[in-house]
Amino acid sequence: MTSSETSTQRIPPFVSLGSARAFGVPSVATASNHLNSVAGIMNGAKVSRETPAIGNVLDALDDDSPIARELAHENRRRERLLDRNLPKPEKTRVFTVSNQKGGVGKTTTTVNIAAALAAAGLNVLVIDIDPQGNASTALGIEHHADVDSIYDVLINDMALEDVVAPCPDINNLICAPATIHLAGAEIELVSLVAREQRLRRAIDVYAKSRQKKGEERLDYIFIDCPPSLGLLTVNAFCAAGEVLIPIQCEYYALEGLSQLLKNIEMIQKHLNADLEVSTILLTMYDGRTNLAAQVAAEVRQHFPDQVLGAVVPRSVRISEAPSYQQTVMTYDPSSSGALSYLEAAAEIAER
Repeated sequence: MTSSETSTQRIPPFVSLGSARAFGVPSVATASNHLNSVAGIMNGAKVSRETPAIGNVLDALDDDSPIARELAHENRRRERLLDRNLPKPEKTRVFTVSNQKGGVGKTTTTVNIAAALAAAGLNVLVIDIDPQGNASTALGIEHHADVDSIYDVLINDMALEDVVAPCPDINNLICAPATIHLAGAEIELVSLVAREQRLRRAIDVYAKSRQKKGEERLDYIFIDCPPSLGLLTVNAFCAAGEVLIPIQCEYYALEGLSQLLKNIEMIQKHLNADLEVSTILLTMYDGRTNLAAQVAAEVRQHFPDQVLGAVVPRSVRISEAPSYQQTVMTYDPSSSGALSYLEAAAEIAER
């Protein structure tokens, strides 16, 4: 698939994304019948005595085979999402997606959950405050040095409504991009008045502006943070009511989590008493390893109410999608990664 072809894709409705029929995923019975027919053709063909009995190999893929069980399991997961309407929250829910450890899936989680909720008809804003600007890239938003960005909002008091841009692939999804200028924003924020509250005030002004214009209220705001605990992340914590923590299913992620929770506790005491860790998402799960299962079990044991039931597996499709300036929802909606993020979005919406 070329870049030009993928850029024209449009995300189908949420019910279609969650539907097994929408992807043409075969049921176990259909797959078994197909294999049996192929086996019959092969058995009737003239094959040398040295050739293995291919029909026997295909017959072995019955309903009890790992492949068949996996197909059946994915079908059941998709069927549970079929015709599922996600409720609108009573007020705008603002999430900070944070973890000071890098490479745990913060940006990937931000853009894909935002895309899944937007596909369900909800109004979603993504605020990219990571100087790398990866969330802006994944959503197809320009973020070169000459573009007005969240930097101008935080440092130059520009209105947020003058910065946001619509995602070209997904309706109801807008993004405030980040540029490389954010790399120096930590130092510039130090001398500014109310430096920790600048993002929160910008969001409040933007919400009032939308209301005055008669535009629909935003249902969700996701703030993608850099892998640090500096002033940019503190601004995100002060602006949000909830924290979403992606945790990679590896040992180092557990060490980073304890430090992150201590910093959130400080924010709660001194800057934002309403902040709570509401959601933890396990990412990069590799079911083939005991370590991933042990890390997942330990996190669930300590945070039984916060950890989502959905688990995001390691997926090549998730990694490939940003290179086409897309989320996995538009790049490959039938992939296991897209299905996992759809499940995670539904859980968040229904909490």
